Amino acid sequence: MSITTALLLALAGQAAAPATVPAAVPIEQVRARKPQDEVIYFVLPDRFENGDPANDTGGLKGDRLTTGYDPTAKGFYHGGDLKGLIKRLDYIQQLGATAIWLGPIFKNKPVQGAPGHESAGYHGYWITDFTQVDPHFGTNADMTAFVDAAHARGMKVYMDIIINHTADVIQYRECAVGMPCPYRDRGAYPYQRKGGTGGKAINGGFAGDDVRTAANFARLTDPTYAYTPYVPAAERRVKVPAWLNDPIYYHNRGDTTFRNESSTMGDFSGLDDIMTENPRVVSGMIEIFGSWIDRFKVDGFRIDTARHVNPEFWQQFVPAMLTRAQANGIPNFHIFGEVSDHEVRPAVLAQHTVVDTLPAVLDFAFRQAVVETVAGTRGTDAFEALLDGDVLYAKGVDTAAILPTFTGNHDDGRFATFVRKAFPQASDAEVLQRVLLSNAMLLTLRGVPTIYSGDEQGFVGDGNDQDAREDMFASKVAIYNDNHLLGTTKTTATESFGETNPLFRQIAELARIRVAHPALTRGRTVLRSRSETPGLLAVSRFDPTTGAEILIAFNTSAKPLTQAIQVETGSTQFTTLTGTCAPRAAAPGSVTLSLPAFGYAICAAAPARLPSK
Repeated sequence: MSITTALLLALAGQAAAPATVPAAVPIEQVRARKPQDEVIYFVLPDRFENGDPANDTGGLKGDRLTTGYDPTAKGFYHGGDLKGLIKRLDYIQQLGATAIWLGPIFKNKPVQGAPGHESAGYHGYWITDFTQVDPHFGTNADMTAFVDAAHARGMKVYMDIIINHTADVIQYRECAVGMPCPYRDRGAYPYQRKGGTGGKAINGGFAGDDVRTAANFARLTDPTYAYTPYVPAAERRVKVPAWLNDPIYYHNRGDTTFRNESSTMGDFSGLDDIMTENPRVVSGMIEIFGSWIDRFKVDGFRIDTARHVNPEFWQQFVPAMLTRAQANGIPNFHIFGEVSDHEVRPAVLAQHTVVDTLPAVLDFAFRQAVVETVAGTRGTDAFEALLDGDVLYAKGVDTAAILPTFTGNHDDGRFATFVRKAFPQASDAEVLQRVLLSNAMLLTLRGVPTIYSGDEQGFVGDGNDQDAREDMFASKVAIYNDNHLLGTTKTTATESFGETNPLFRQIAELARIRVAHPALTRGRTVLRSRSETPGLLAVSRFDPTTGAEILIAFNTSAKPLTQAIQVETGSTQFTTLTGTCAPRAAAPGSVTLSLPAFGYAICAAAPARLPSK
């Protein structure tokens, strides 16, 4: 019997677990939890649940190019909002999530893009007003209600914030609106000359952007050193706070190539890149986001495009946010930055915890290791490379323990999509087995597991970005609704809040196991077995108080295996938490496990007894 068949049969016999919603969990109890104690659920509000159809157009009048609302188009607003999230908190909690990473909810430019290529700011990354909730999602009062409701259930809320850029408002005289504008670097276009080295003198005495003093930046008064920026008349006051409307607070050097100097100074597809070197910007951003902590008492920030902001900014911003959180009684405020990378090379991520002083980053190396081994054919030694890199982070393994881990997301695509592309001839059963295995790795290995909304319902997108942002409520998008989901015969044309999908059941089971065992949340990791080919990956994790061992084993191959695995000599008897475990060690320091194809097991050793005196 395959692991998929066995799991389906087992889960089919289970009654849905009754909702257990406490009247109110003391907020001190919520805030006492460390970041590594959480299971995070990531949600884009627009694509989750429509709790109030009255705000679907954001209070705007007109067609979709004015309001941004078109529930039939993948690149426009669909109607999800904060009231919808409140409505579905029970569902999220039943999945086992203890924290919600909320996609950006700031007021966005409703629509932007060249004629014929327009799309909407439904995703939240095109901010115009940093002080209020986008009317498509509700109001600031709705945000207060959402955070309070989550806290009452013992759940944390992490906000997704953006500092690198705003919406595309600033234009350049030298470039057509909506068209690419090549990056112009500081060597060929220095700050003290207009439009290049041969231009007239401007910004006299400005010593460059690496002299980050107010006195120096007071000499930067003319933004025409590379291009001639301007703000269309209709948008001259669209940004809030008002200082963000002045082009002097932006780099104005054209589009980024994501390399070298342009990585921190170029515009993302025209998005206005903020000059975070300027002390006025630093103090302004500290006040903006400190205010969100003051007003809403959120529990952490996920920072978008963190690698594209100069490190010196983070060196001031992070301590200020942690201080602000402490003043609000939030001692374990979790800050993690997005450092997008697509190789198993932890050093790329770790440098941003050392140089930028970011407390944590999203663990793209973890995601890549799972993709290459479970949605690929690389050996399980990929995880050795991953875990060996833990010492590189600012606080070594302590930092690695709080890195949010994930297997897919709204930008790169869903894990199931990677599996289907890598193994186009695989049966649905095999695809499901591989996804179940990836979830087991996510929910048992070190880091903070992050579930992308819809993964628990078997969503299989057509690709990345807009193709991986399906609706949880009944969708009207044809290219979403024709997708063949995993673990179910339904489609996204009907709402996806059921609790019977084997993926939902598995995640809920593993989440409960994880939070019940400190070894899986706070325990150190010892690599026990890995291979240069698909096959066994085994690790032990240890209770930080008792030292009791939990052995976790995965089989990434399409064939069953039986293998002896090293354990502590004091680990002689084992309890099965999931899968199939040997009840006792075969010899001191060794236990034999049998795993089906793409199977896994979690085996808890009884605490070793001390010798009698």
